[in-house]
Amino acid sequence: MTTVTYSVPNISCMHCIHTIQSEVSELAGIKSVKADAASKKVEIVFESPADEMKIKALMAEINYPVAA
Repeated sequence: MTTVTYSVPNISCMHCIHTIQSEVSELAGIKSVKADAASKKVEIVFESPADEMKIKALMAEINYPVAA
C-alpha cells in the first residue's frame, strides 16, 4: 500500500472535505481518504489499480486540483 499527502489549495470548508472524501473513495484501490480544511491537505492510502495519475486526474475533475 502507498500513502500520499497532497496540498489542495481549493479546500475551504466541510463541504469540500465531504466531496473529496466521497468522490476519491469511489476509485478502485482507494483504502482511505482524509482531507483537512485547516492545512488544505489530503492524505490518501491506496493500492493497485489506483495510482497517483488517476487520483490527481480525479481531483482536477472535481475542481480540487493538487498543487504542483
